[in-house]
Amino acid sequence: MVAIVITGRGGAGKTTMSANLSTYFSLSGYKTLVIDGDLYLPKLAFHFGIYNPVTNLHTLLSNPDTRLKDAIYHDVKTGVDVLPGSSKLFDILTMDEKRLRDIVREAAENYDVTFIDSPVGIPFDTISTFRLAQYQLIVVELGRCPVHSFRKMVENEVDKLKALGEAYGLKVGVILNKIREEKPIVDDIVEYLEESVGVPVVGIVSFDPAVPASQNRGIPVVVNVPHSRAARDIRMAGDVLREWIFNVEIKRGLIDSFLDTLRSLFLRLFPSGKKL
Repeated sequence: MVAIVITGRGGAGKTTMSANLSTYFSLSGYKTLVIDGDLYLPKLAFHFGIYNPVTNLHTLLSNPDTRLKDAIYHDVKTGVDVLPGSSKLFDILTMDEKRLRDIVREAAENYDVTFIDSPVGIPFDTISTFRLAQYQLIVVELGRCPVHSFRKMVENEVDKLKALGEAYGLKVGVILNKIREEKPIVDDIVEYLEESVGVPVVGIVSFDPAVPASQNRGIPVVVNVPHSRAARDIRMAGDVLREWIFNVEIKRGLIDSFLDTLRSLFLRLFPSGKKL
């Protein structure tokens, strides 16, 4: 079992990455679970078109007698199992956060890969799950950070999250998201992160309107628009992660493109099919 914690500041795209990377691993043949660890503002379920999860993570946190399997939703389009949260205020007020670690441990035991979508900033909601994880991904958005102040942002954000992950023995990587900058600028940023900060950049994802369009459909972009720039970049990041985590050599070719096309066609023919 491999558990990966996704962290980052608000709006960086960590939930989008959680949804799409879990989809990537599922489509690559790994039994995959993604957990909404943002206990106070959960929104992961929306990325899979799950809008009314009657039984959810908060149900488990509030009622120990609830069965775990009743709170997990299987998304037929991606093959991902989703453990969503509840946005209802009453559910948040009655939950027992101390049970989160035990719930995550029990759930993750049955999966090859588990992603935990953490809250923004320092993830106090999910800090107890860091002891169960092996990897941490920090999602960084460059769009709202002027390039000349990038190093200050790194000091304020990446350094703190990296130190937190390393304190729990996690292997830490960075994904640069919503990239609009020219290649020489991005190359300089990657070099700074890897050489000066000492954290590998495992993915560089382009800004792409296909991402919010896919979110509106409740389908991760790697499935909804598989030939888009963002979908291509996320698959490349997934390839790097697979090589990093499972030590396998990844080669993408015509067969992969053909399968992507088939998945896209399936979505157009069968737009529904989720357990709600």
